[in-house]
Amino acid sequence: MLVEKNAPLQHCNTFGIVARAHTLVRARSVDDVRALVSDPQLAGSPVFVLGGGSNIVLTGDVKPVVLKMEIKGLRLVQETPQAFIVEAGAGESWHDAVAWTLAHGFPGLENLALIPGTVGAAPVQNIGAYGVELQDRFDSLDAIDLATGQPFTLDAAQCAFGYRDSVFKHQAPVAPAGAAEGSGPRGMGLAGRAAITHVRFRLPKPWKPELGYLDLERKRAEAGVAEPTAQQIFEWVCEVRRAKLPDPAVVGNAGSFFKNPTVTPDQCSDIIAREPRIVHYPMPDGTIKLAAGWLIDACGWKGKSVGKAGVYEKQALVLVNRGRGADSVTGGEVMTLAKAIQTSVYERFGIRLEPEPVVV
Repeated sequence: MLVEKNAPLQHCNTFGIVARAHTLVRARSVDDVRALVSDPQLAGSPVFVLGGGSNIVLTGDVKPVVLKMEIKGLRLVQETPQAFIVEAGAGESWHDAVAWTLAHGFPGLENLALIPGTVGAAPVQNIGAYGVELQDRFDSLDAIDLATGQPFTLDAAQCAFGYRDSVFKHQAPVAPAGAAEGSGPRGMGLAGRAAITHVRFRLPKPWKPELGYLDLERKRAEAGVAEPTAQQIFEWVCEVRRAKLPDPAVVGNAGSFFKNPTVTPDQCSDIIAREPRIVHYPMPDGTIKLAAGWLIDACGWKGKSVGKAGVYEKQALVLVNRGRGADSVTGGEVMTLAKAIQTSVYERFGIRLEPEPVVV
């Protein structure tokens, strides 16, 4: 367990916001996480679990102990006639893990290529893109109870996955009591109460391509390929994302800043009557998903700025850092811009946009 005091966090968040952690603990093994829980000086302290920092907005220095997950490892756990079961350490780069599965002949995650962040953060957010969500490929995960130091395992049902949601994003009404090994604290939120150490994916056999999004259909048509391989879909997804989204290494950002809102068919009809061009998608449960980026663009925000926080010129769903180095955007500027956008969208469409990133 490596412990740093007054540690800079600017390079630990993809927005590039200047902030410090009062205490930063780097965990490179399960034992490191358990050592934190049993440390006489740190035990009992509030903990903020940090992965790649790609889905957070820091609004100041972080007082809770920052537990930076750096556990590595990729392996095939099991192969059955129905699926490959692949395990990844929480500290692995998500995109690198996707590339690894394809390179080793385990397709199924290709639609989720180039999503920033780490493997351990993927179940927290139930990441998704181009017709696939993490829950569609999820098997189970291992975690450590930060109250007791006990390991536990959760399956998909116990993770309570929803749209960009999971049990890890909700606070518990009471402290998790004595999670036994092999079973987690059930029926309660686990935000700040558990550290994911390993995630296992169930990659179905036989593999079937997911091509339900227009961008991928266009790529398939351009390539003249009737039956693309998983590697081809991976490359198309990377091309589409690079064309639309800024590279955090070049322009600080946290990816899609707002969730796509869902409305009832009647609500959608009312909006279409006023805004015939609105981008919308029918969902299996009968609701209609609206494109948040389209709503923001329609309100005239694309390319606009508040201080050093801006709306990306190519994709209104992405807020970016227009500052550099020590003169970086502040979390306050990002949230001021976000709230102004929310107000505009609500006043015009009656829709409340919900931010995706965690505000710290």
